[in-house]
Amino acid sequence: MAKASVNIAAKAREEKGSRANKRLRDAGLVPGVIYGHKEAVVTITLPKKELVGHLEHGVHVFDLATDGKTEKVLVKEVQYDHLGLEVLHVDFARVSLDEKVEITVPLELKGEPAGEKDGGVLQQIISELEVECLVTDIPDLITHNVSEMKLDDVVHIKDLKLPAGVRALQDPEQIVCQVKEVKEEEVAPVAAEGESAEPEIIGKKPEEGEAAEGAAAEEKK
Repeated sequence: MAKASVNIAAKAREEKGSRANKRLRDAGLVPGVIYGHKEAVVTITLPKKELVGHLEHGVHVFDLATDGKTEKVLVKEVQYDHLGLEVLHVDFARVSLDEKVEITVPLELKGEPAGEKDGGVLQQIISELEVECLVTDIPDLITHNVSEMKLDDVVHIKDLKLPAGVRALQDPEQIVCQVKEVKEEEVAPVAAEGESAEPEIIGKKPEEGEAAEGAAAEEKK
């Protein structure tokens, strides 16, 4: 079922940059931008508690009221902190009700596969689906019943039953989930006395930095 747009008040902001944005977040606000439809990019702030509550409930489309003007917008990107918990910035794109948009929606598997009785384990390969649909047809999530899956059964994107007017954008042959028997891994032999085992090389994961806001100055397509 598609979720209706939600009204939320926003305020235009003049200050930009990481320090200004931090002050806004400390004050309970979230910085953001509105762009699209060949109109000027508008920098805004939104009430954090209200915005995050709507995002957590899967709202994709908002009616943003800014300085007496209301615009229908689609959430295009939400930037989080390095822990993935705190909302740092939100990008909104202007949309029309009769406009098709590309969006990512959650994919949820329902039921217990029949193949579990034969030692199979359900493995979900993708948990989100990229789709195209009208703004008014954006689904909260897409579900698929896996209760009839037997051992070694595989579900591809082409096997999913999508809501009317919703089209998947990914490769239709891409695997969504499968029921496979998980075999116990062989235990590596212990090195004999006097032999030194090869040291494990652990790659250092690069730190994730906060995205720069300079892109807001240029309208995105």
